[in-house]
Amino acid sequence: MLIRKAKSSDKLDILRFCQNTFSWGDYIKDVWNYWLSEGHLLVIEKNLPIGVCHAVFLKKHVWIEGIRIDINFRRQGLASNLINHIEKMALKKQIPVLLMLIETENSQSLFMARNLDFKIKQTWKFYLLLPKKNIPHGVSFGNIISNDEFPYYVKSWRWLPLNKETIAKLNSKNQIIFSKIKGKKAIAILEVSEHFEKTLIVTLSAGSKINTLNVISFLQNYGFEKNYHRIQILTKETLPEFKNLEQKISFHLMQKLLS
Repeated sequence: MLIRKAKSSDKLDILRFCQNTFSWGDYIKDVWNYWLSEGHLLVIEKNLPIGVCHAVFLKKHVWIEGIRIDINFRRQGLASNLINHIEKMALKKQIPVLLMLIETENSQSLFMARNLDFKIKQTWKFYLLLPKKNIPHGVSFGNIISNDEFPYYVKSWRWLPLNKETIAKLNSKNQIIFSKIKGKKAIAILEVSEHFEKTLIVTLSAGSKINTLNVISFLQNYGFEKNYHRIQILTKETLPEFKNLEQKISFHLMQKLLS
């Protein structure tokens, strides 16, 4: 088996086995060109491509995404081979951490990750909110973030570390909102999806019920005013009931520390 960089000519072969990954299909077709241009899009082949994976190399961690193996070649350790290949690249670049996201119900992928010495760092919930006109209140733009609340934020479904520079940049573009009542608060970071049309991605640190509902109400109206088709909310907390807010699935953020 050969692991190599992907080529544009691999696309049709890859999409052939990346159509029905989830009940609703797959997103690889939507991100292929973007990932190819970013680099570190890897293919594992046996005459033809039979697996794919993308890696994003940051200063302090490597983000691993989009692991797919042709159904005819599963249970042969190919996904593990791809991850091990990325790990070797990370060690050469002296990057100390690997991160990836696995659905909490995906027992096979979780088993593989644990065998590769990944551990669950955090568990996140994914909610879908439909934009709708309403009258929001109690929400302001501004930075009241601490690193305890937001060690990571989500950008295009990648968990990225927050630092002072990034927070200042987000704040300057009015991408941080909050509701604060009686000393308690809920905070959200807003990002426009780079891959999916008319989609707003929100990292939410939920607080008291009233603060959280204020933020959700604001997001729903904001999405309506900005003509978004959908709002994706990622949070570690369970959100209160709200009309047109639906909990979809949960994910484990998996981490491996490289010695």
